[in-house]
Amino acid sequence: MWIDCSTVNPSFSRKMAAEAKAKGIGFLGAPVTGSKGQAELAKLTFWVGGEKSDLETCRPLLECMGNKIIHCGGPGTGASLKMVMNQLLGTTMAAFAEGLVFGESLGLSRELLFEALLGGPAAAPFLSLKRERIENGNYEPADFPLRWLQKDLHLAAVSAYETGAAMPLTNAAKELYRLAIRNGRGGEDFSAIYDYLAHTHDLKPTNNGHREQSHPSNAPREKVYVHNS
Repeated sequence: MWIDCSTVNPSFSRKMAAEAKAKGIGFLGAPVTGSKGQAELAKLTFWVGGEKSDLETCRPLLECMGNKIIHCGGPGTGASLKMVMNQLLGTTMAAFAEGLVFGESLGLSRELLFEALLGGPAAAPFLSLKRERIENGNYEPADFPLRWLQKDLHLAAVSAYETGAAMPLTNAAKELYRLAIRNGRGGEDFSAIYDYLAHTHDLKPTNNGHREQSHPSNAPREKVYVHNS
């Protein structure tokens, strides 16, 4: 048996399944949800694509690391589901970070924004887990490095190209994370995208989280474009 727990393109997973079958090897694509700490506690979730009989044969092995093992269907289906999950993870984190920066630029405190947004309909539940990192500016060690998430968004964009799906938000988020990587943030937790955006927008919060309105960098910036007649 070959069990691939990587996050890869569904088309790659299907190709590997076919290659394995031609050589008499069973194949399961079994990407995971969870971090190193959850793996140590055997609390990962496995999203498995492949023959169900092969899964049952290997279930005791997977249970060494996970307590939730879902059979998604045939080859490539586990990779497909993981691709959708990480696409949502990346775009949601980027949108939330942008919302925080926008709110702070309007003079709202970050504390108020957290209290108003987290736990409500506008914010995904996982974002509550990122509050402490953002408040403390502590993005290392990473739960999930920013560069890995950017890689997964790239894989999602490639997969969408293969299927003909349009991914305008994903592609925009992918390039945003790439800019953060070029800024040296690749090894930090992917929630550091907030810090990257805040610095890019030159936000200068005071101790209570409000922007310092008197600071010159907070003055409106106007650009005048002159068109030659």
